[in-house]
Amino acid sequence: MVSSFRRGAVAAVLVLALAPLAAACSAGNDAQTDEIHPNSFSGSAGNAKVQSAFVLTDPSGPATVSARLFNNGSSAQTLESVRIGGAGAQLLGADGGSTITVPAHGSVLLGGQGNPAAVLSGAGEALRDGDVQDAVFTFSGAGAVKTAVSVTPAAGYFEPYGPGSAPTTPAPAPSAATPAATATVTLTASATPSA
Repeated sequence: MVSSFRRGAVAAVLVLALAPLAAACSAGNDAQTDEIHPNSFSGSAGNAKVQSAFVLTDPSGPATVSARLFNNGSSAQTLESVRIGGAGAQLLGADGGSTITVPAHGSVLLGGQGNPAAVLSGAGEALRDGDVQDAVFTFSGAGAVKTAVSVTPAAGYFEPYGPGSAPTTPAPAPSAATPAATATVTLTASATPSA
């Protein structure tokens, strides 16, 4: 009788130990973990998609937009404009120019060292950390992609993507039509007697 009691106790312990594993396996395709969504917004139109969009603020300068831009089409698309709320952003290519091209079947990270940027110079007073703003990213082929963006400080994880990483606009090259000014300097030596 003691041995059957031991066998029953061992079986009960095994059933209790394996029950959570069996429950996890039976969750199927509708598991609660499939419903986890990131803390960022996304939107799409045609072949263009915008994911992980944020406005990053800095008390000492302009705000910038950080987002991943996707082009699922067979030809390159140009990002023509970014509007946050009612304010337009200045677009800066990775080289400091004003063109941001998303290659066919590719993506571009907006914001961060060596990447293109969208700078919101005059919108600082309307942006408050923690707010959510409406955004429109306009592409040459897909048109307007509407999404929401979270406004957050460019600190911690977001610091490398904030205003401090925006490319600078290159100085304009001198025009060939404008002759370069030359200056001639004449040096004369004079002897001063020593006293």
